[in-house]
Amino acid sequence: MQAYLNAESYAKTLETGETWFYSRSRKALWHKGETSGHFQKVKEIFVDCDQDCLLIKVEQIGNIACHTGQRSCFYERIK
Repeated sequence: MQAYLNAESYAKTLETGETWFYSRSRKALWHKGETSGHFQKVKEIFVDCDQDCLLIKVEQIGNIACHTGQRSCFYERIK
């Protein structure tokens, strides 16, 4: 999945070992799995060469990461 982090959600992710993101539409933090039960336990965090993007490898608790009910947010093939 793809999601946004701000400084506060990044700090919460490091502190708790579970993913926290920032909702730009609601202007609020959200703890992945808080309502669905599909939590993400952080295994590794990588930063790209420009240090403006993170790759967070997780253990997905429950099989669903996407709000549509799919295992991944990247399930629609274009070509």
